[in-house]
Amino acid sequence: MSDSEDDDIPQLSSHALAALQEFYAEQKQYTNPDGDDKYNIGIIEENWQLSQFWYTEETALCLAQEAIAAAGKGGRIACVSAPSVYQKLKELHREDFSTYIFEYDRRFAMYKDEFIFYDYNNPLDLPGNIAAHSFDIVVADPPHLSEECLRKTSETIKYLTRGKVLLCTGAIMGEVAAQLLGVKVCKFIPEHARNLANEFCCYVNYDSGLDCGT
Repeated sequence: MSDSEDDDIPQLSSHALAALQEFYAEQKQYTNPDGDDKYNIGIIEENWQLSQFWYTEETALCLAQEAIAAAGKGGRIACVSAPSVYQKLKELHREDFSTYIFEYDRRFAMYKDEFIFYDYNNPLDLPGNIAAHSFDIVVADPPHLSEECLRKTSETIKYLTRGKVLLCTGAIMGEVAAQLLGVKVCKFIPEHARNLANEFCCYVNYDSGLDCGT
């Protein structure tokens, strides 16, 4: 190969090479996170094909704190299609409750024994160690704004909970949610890291600290 042909091969600048190395390092972190960082919201990137949209840090913290208060000391919390809340719960480093993440996305299997594979199309297809009515509260965010998805997810919620439900979904699903789960809308508005076109609301079926409306 001649010198002129060598000149035609594009070369990365030192800045571009550093950016590429940083990108690969980030990707390695997403697939093999270690330590406390593994509970950071965003450590697993959103997959829009799975209708994934993570909460803001503030929303995740508010929902996590509400779930802890509702569950009570030693309570059990189920996060159904709500990984941001699960991650925030774990990030708080508290030992006065336990929590599981029910998720279709197997990337969350990095959370090992606390990960439960969950497909809303098979709402009661759960492992034998997950007993009926074994959670003090269920925090759920169905992946799709459809009556079918909410109806099937509601089957899971009612199976898991001892009574309390904290649901986040689109405002257009409010009437169906009330019929299925007996929930009422709260004044607290959940926010996402990426703004969504659809208006989202928070619903509960108990007296909560989320400033419920009438």
